[in-house]
Amino acid sequence: MRDPRVAALARILVRHSTRVEEGDVCTIEGASAAEPLLQAVYEEVLRAGGHPIVQMALAEQQSAFFEHAADSQLDWVSPTSEWIVEKADVRIAVMASENTRALSQVPPERQTRVQAARQHLMKRMMERSAEGSYRWALTLFPTNAYASEASMSLSAYEDFYYGACLADQDDPIAAWARQADETERLAEWIEGRREVHIRGEGTDLRLGIEGRRFIAAGGRHNMPDGEFFTGPIEDSAEGEITFHLPASYAGRDVAGVRFRFEGGKVIDASAEKGEDFLIQMLDTDEGARRLGELGIGTNYGITDGTGEILLDEKIGGTVHLAVGRSYPETGGVNESAIHWDMICDLRRGGSIEVDGKTLQRDGEFAV
Repeated sequence: MRDPRVAALARILVRHSTRVEEGDVCTIEGASAAEPLLQAVYEEVLRAGGHPIVQMALAEQQSAFFEHAADSQLDWVSPTSEWIVEKADVRIAVMASENTRALSQVPPERQTRVQAARQHLMKRMMERSAEGSYRWALTLFPTNAYASEASMSLSAYEDFYYGACLADQDDPIAAWARQADETERLAEWIEGRREVHIRGEGTDLRLGIEGRRFIAAGGRHNMPDGEFFTGPIEDSAEGEITFHLPASYAGRDVAGVRFRFEGGKVIDASAEKGEDFLIQMLDTDEGARRLGELGIGTNYGITDGTGEILLDEKIGGTVHLAVGRSYPETGGVNESAIHWDMICDLRRGGSIEVDGKTLQRDGEFAV
């Protein structure tokens, strides 16, 4: 019997996040472990009048690819992927890892080679998203692997996750509409100002935001959601920041990351764990040492780090920065093959000031 929260999450993704309409071509992507949610999304797209295309990955597909692919295969881009970013109206992707460490032994240079070969796909997807011609959403299906990362049983993790997605509400669509209104209010408050000053443990960083647009993330692209974000001015970052939650990228973990910026560029980087990998990623290309995103979390239903950035970057009372590619709809122009979010927790003595006015103190909004 299907968990009713799975059906509710499918409705959120189709009716709220991507707003599938009659005639829309919608790709539905995910690993085989997510089959219950993929099936529910497929059915909901049909009910909405869309044309679903299901692309299901094998459990060991990605790890096998990196183990066996020759260089020419790492560089090859599927024509299907090219078609999707040019022709599809909607993309709904579901993460469902059964082993979050499956890629931990893959040489970083193989991963960066694949990212570089597919960089144009990311760029085109972001361009179409900014134009409004491509609607997409990313979510997660609870697995034992994610539950283990969060130090929970699968049952407890499911309760937590579906709660964070508001899939346990009587009317989840209306609940997300209310959440979106509050996030929009905060984005409107900050937009049009000039400088953000973030202070906290190991952190004293200034970022320019003049002329940049803040996007209120109320469940359109990520689920769960809850943040407002922009692309800071590329040469504006000055100071240092400490990221208090561990961060992973391409199956590799880093922890205790610290950056020092001058003229918008990371000129010094260190990590208590995974420092060599961190430096390799920062050296991917010219844009990898500049910021592509400043995001401020607003989802107070997520209280602790889970090891999964989709959730952790939304934690109310935290701020996250991403090195690498900007989202063009923010006005950001940084280009890179990577986009790596890292989280600074401001709930114990931190603050965010905007043009000298307090936006947030100790993790609570003051406006």
